[in-house]
Amino acid sequence: MNNFGKNIAVWVIISLVLVAIFNVFQGSSSQNTTNAIAYSDFLARVNAGEVREVSIQGDKISGASSSGVPFYSLIPKEEELANKLSEKGIKVTSEPIENGMPGIFSVLISWFPMLLFIGVWIFFMKQMQGGSKGAMGFGKSKAKLLTEHRDKVTFKDVAGIDEAKSELEEVVEFLKDPAKFQKLGGKIPKGVLLVGPPGTGKTLLAKAVAGEAGVPFFTISGSDFVEMFVGVGASRVRDMFEQGKKNSPCIIFIDEIDAMGRHRGAGLGGGNDEREQTLNQLLVEMDGFETNEGVILVAATNRPDVLDPALLRPGRFDRQVVVPNPDMIGREKILKVHMKKVPLSSDVITKTLARGTPGFSGADLANLVNEAALLSARKGRNNVSMIEFEEAKDKVMMGSERRSMVMTEDERRLTAYHEAGHAVIAVYSPASDPIHKATIIPRGRALGMVMRLPEGDRVSMAKDKLFADLRVACGGRIAEEMIFGKEKVTTGASSDIRMVTDTARRMVTEWGLSEKLGFLAYEANEQEVFLGRSVSQQKNLSDNTASIVDNEIRRIADSVYSDAEKMLKKYSKQLKKVAEALLEYETLDGKQIQDLCKGLKMSIKKSVDNTPPKAKKPKKRAGIPSTNAKGTIVTNEIDNS
Repeated sequence: MNNFGKNIAVWVIISLVLVAIFNVFQGSSSQNTTNAIAYSDFLARVNAGEVREVSIQGDKISGASSSGVPFYSLIPKEEELANKLSEKGIKVTSEPIENGMPGIFSVLISWFPMLLFIGVWIFFMKQMQGGSKGAMGFGKSKAKLLTEHRDKVTFKDVAGIDEAKSELEEVVEFLKDPAKFQKLGGKIPKGVLLVGPPGTGKTLLAKAVAGEAGVPFFTISGSDFVEMFVGVGASRVRDMFEQGKKNSPCIIFIDEIDAMGRHRGAGLGGGNDEREQTLNQLLVEMDGFETNEGVILVAATNRPDVLDPALLRPGRFDRQVVVPNPDMIGREKILKVHMKKVPLSSDVITKTLARGTPGFSGADLANLVNEAALLSARKGRNNVSMIEFEEAKDKVMMGSERRSMVMTEDERRLTAYHEAGHAVIAVYSPASDPIHKATIIPRGRALGMVMRLPEGDRVSMAKDKLFADLRVACGGRIAEEMIFGKEKVTTGASSDIRMVTDTARRMVTEWGLSEKLGFLAYEANEQEVFLGRSVSQQKNLSDNTASIVDNEIRRIADSVYSDAEKMLKKYSKQLKKVAEALLEYETLDGKQIQDLCKGLKMSIKKSVDNTPPKAKKPKKRAGIPSTNAKGTIVTNEIDNS
């Protein structure tokens, strides 16, 4: 029986006891109101004719005298009283014997509304608490004790984040053998903050700590501390640390700590709102007058910038462990972990998949393996091949194919030349990333795209690489103008225009790549919207400087557009070859595009059923808007928004 059922049972028992006591007192009081007489006196009154009427109920007899005075008496056994009374002409009535229970039931029925109200009140109190801590357990912690028998995770299941794992391995080692560190004066860290983008494995790391440490592990979310009642969050923090002290040494894991640890003083309630009181209590518990030896707090967040500075100082969160997106070697290790449960074909090369997924987090890679397994099962295969992984990667990065979408032949031809313009510029720009794939098959919201993958993970971006990317982005619109004329250009280059504008602006204002403006950062004027109009709130740039910034952005955009136009005019034959191949096969990989640009015969890959992937006669398709592809992959796509 759960706690809620126990509470209801207790209230029912208390109610029954109260009803029984009430019934006893009611019965005793009712009996005292009747004048009791001896049975012999009762017979004497009968013989004297002083009895007017009687009522017999079992061995009890009650009635009234001729003067109207009530009386009460008990009848001895084996006494034929009814005959005697009839002989005297007295009116005699008989009633059935009552066992006393109907009185209790009647009281229960009369008390039923009150009992129902009490039960409903208890139910709603439990719902508002969101837990099972008793009717008045608002301040009880919602931390759950994670046992090692349920979904145990160890450091063997964590890959791709070796530096973060080594930091936490030291914490686990301290918990297992504290004397090793204490003999040199070392103290156990009070808090470890895991910081990183979503999906990088922060929660998985915390589970691995629980699996490796062999100590009690409490887990709770930061939102569990914030309630509508003032003081509840602080009470739950106190109760959580009390539980930790009872189970010391132990680990307490708070997920999404930014829900309760934001900067103080920014709320409408000043310093008295519930979230700030909860944070204050956490700060005191972590490093106050009372010591919490043996209780290590592990927290995770992807927004360290909003946390209160007092929470991040040494003595509270002594360590901040960064959990970044994995590099190529890390991605390969993560893929191997997730592929353990998947039957793989012999052609699957994990290193190739890791190279082709820059910017992917651990969660993205897990989704990639899952999508590949689903695609293989949909085809009825017994294992997962490289073809399924490539299809899954395209689906995750670019969206699902929409072959049923209707386009006219002119729109399809324009899309092919648009993507061919991007591809040719990329091939003849040495600083550009190599082309991975070009397609005119609609995916997601895009009508077509050219995907380029870096040869390795990039930490910074060189100036020649930036200009190469800008030229590639201009290639689509220029190809449309060259082949169809300026009057026939479409809105498909809108995403390319946004990319060129944003990159050029950052080159001028943030990265110091403008000779006129020099090695300075220029912030844009902050704007405030009032009654639908943009009103300047703070002026960070003078009018003259803002004009120079705009001119430099225009100069960079015009320069890369002019360079890209010269390149496409020079390689117009290659542009036509790539576009015609896209119209015929719809999708080309990087080697096929390189061969076409070099004048070599393009190699045709065979599909699983040994038939070339030649496109069927295209259906008519209607263009729709598109957006850029997901992630940090550099893509160029036609956009009709």
